[in-house]
Amino acid sequence: MPTGTLLTEAATRAGIAINEPCGGQGRCGRCAVKVVDGSVRQRSVLRLSPEDVAEGYTLACQSVIEGDVQIYVPEQDDLDRRLTTDRLVADVTVPSGYDWRTDQSLQRINITLSPPSMDDQRDDWSRLEHAICQQLAINHLSVSLQLLRRIGEVLREGEWQVTALVALDHAANGDGNENGRLIRLRPGHTSEQAPLWGISVDIGTTTVTVWLVDLKSGEVAAQASEYNRQIRRGEDVISRVIYASKKDGHQELRELVLTSINTLINRACDKRAGARRAAFAGNGSDLQQCSTLEIVKATIAGNSIMTHLLLDIPAESIRQSPFITAVNHLPVFSAREVGLDIYPDAPVICLPGVASYVGSDISSGVLSSGLDDMEEVALFMDIGTNGETVLGCRDWLVTCACSAGPAFEGAGVKDGMRATRGAVEEVWIDSRTYEPTLRVIGDEKPRGICGSGLISLLSEMFLTGVIDKRGFFNSDLASERIRRNESGWEYVIAWAKDTWHEKDIAITRVDIDNLIRAKAAIYAGISVLADSVGLPLDMVQTVLIGGSFGKFINVEKAVQIGLLPDRPWESFLFLGNTSVLGAYYALLDKKALARINDIAGRMTYIELSADNMFYEAFTSALFLPHTEADRFPTVAQALGDSIR
Repeated sequence: MPTGTLLTEAATRAGIAINEPCGGQGRCGRCAVKVVDGSVRQRSVLRLSPEDVAEGYTLACQSVIEGDVQIYVPEQDDLDRRLTTDRLVADVTVPSGYDWRTDQSLQRINITLSPPSMDDQRDDWSRLEHAICQQLAINHLSVSLQLLRRIGEVLREGEWQVTALVALDHAANGDGNENGRLIRLRPGHTSEQAPLWGISVDIGTTTVTVWLVDLKSGEVAAQASEYNRQIRRGEDVISRVIYASKKDGHQELRELVLTSINTLINRACDKRAGARRAAFAGNGSDLQQCSTLEIVKATIAGNSIMTHLLLDIPAESIRQSPFITAVNHLPVFSAREVGLDIYPDAPVICLPGVASYVGSDISSGVLSSGLDDMEEVALFMDIGTNGETVLGCRDWLVTCACSAGPAFEGAGVKDGMRATRGAVEEVWIDSRTYEPTLRVIGDEKPRGICGSGLISLLSEMFLTGVIDKRGFFNSDLASERIRRNESGWEYVIAWAKDTWHEKDIAITRVDIDNLIRAKAAIYAGISVLADSVGLPLDMVQTVLIGGSFGKFINVEKAVQIGLLPDRPWESFLFLGNTSVLGAYYALLDKKALARINDIAGRMTYIELSADNMFYEAFTSALFLPHTEADRFPTVAQALGDSIR
């Protein structure tokens, strides 16, 4: 390796993966490695203690080699975390009245052609195109060059009886089909009972989800999820954009997310095949197995940056003022162009986004939540690193996104972690002794605390008086768990003897400040949306919460810290992964796809960074639960009860 090579780059060349959750900016400290022999030049030691530096630890993303060096790479965080597809296959209901012959944009037809003769010397393509256009009542048919090269062979192999799969392009005015694209041509006629396979995909910043769908019946045959492999190069979208600007960074991030998606496609097909084998074991029935090459259609939802990175479209402009995407409404691509391991000519529909930080995951979520068809005003929220919010009803929709940061994902918190085994997910504090009771994922010794646990902990500390409304510790309380060290005050959640790694797990004043800022950003976004249309928040009838993280939020605790508006519990509906559900609807029904396009087109986007109202609302929300106590009457009651 040449002198001046970053340790992370050197490790990559050596086939060793070192995670860079902050995108290589030196902010997270999770790429720490130990120099065993030789020396490196350090640009920064942020997040490393003097003791760490003395022992030879350095940040791989901030250190360059100056000669021969031997490096010890500690065991990296794996991706064995608690995954949820949010909905079991049995929970996904096929839309009422679904009929693939009228609702589906893919049509499979059997065709019998008259063979060429001295009296009929039309070329193969003209002969086939005319028959398909006549049978489907369309004006024009296109085809890829790769498929065109095989048409003559297929026609003759089938002795002029073939099965054509055509993707219809419906007129924008709804007057009917105008054009089509030949997707696949096979010799012979295909049985009416043979399935057609498609996939719906949600590319989340944290998790990627794939649903395998029988396009004829509309049933979800299998689901698979895993964490987005881009995480190792940035836990939040901005870190990934920064990493993408490095040499070969964009291509690496594209390959990582494609690997995630393609792995899940194979896994879903394997699950489906396994289920069929179990159902038909020993009776010799046709298992109708689904290989990846039998998948002939895909819909993809994701935030704007995830979509840009998937398609290798530069995303740098999204993080730079005035925060503009390269594209919001994408044309239909083929699987070959995108890089999906399915039938090469399969149409891949990337659903439309709205703006830089409101992507197709939100357009898709609004559709699947039904917000755009509601008579009463409702609020749709997708809580994560970016808190996207939509307010409205069938008559109007306004939306915004606020950068809440990764605190609720467990990042930027001293002992924070994602929701995997060993993560504290719920905390109760005794108001007399200030002793905590913990619920840990996997019922094992705690390793850290995840987002839902942090919300619960912050609420409990506030209600029991461990911290005040500004997040400052009450140092007068008689509890050894409230202590001061060289970094400041902290509350010990679990003692070293009770933890997996035999180290104390604690929350610090800096952690609390990060959490308060995150919840303040989300609540401020909600407030600005409501103020922009002159609507008091107490007029919101329903709060729709999408996303896998939202499914695990304790509503009462989230209201108590001022993350969610103080509404009756029955007002909150947890919908799970609304993004992939909307993509599923669009996969099945051309009308649903048109509806998502309409939703994206009519949402009014408010850029919070250009609005002084947001800064004022954010500042007001930097307290627990808020500077305006009358906004949270149930919290005031809870505080009164705890005092009594």
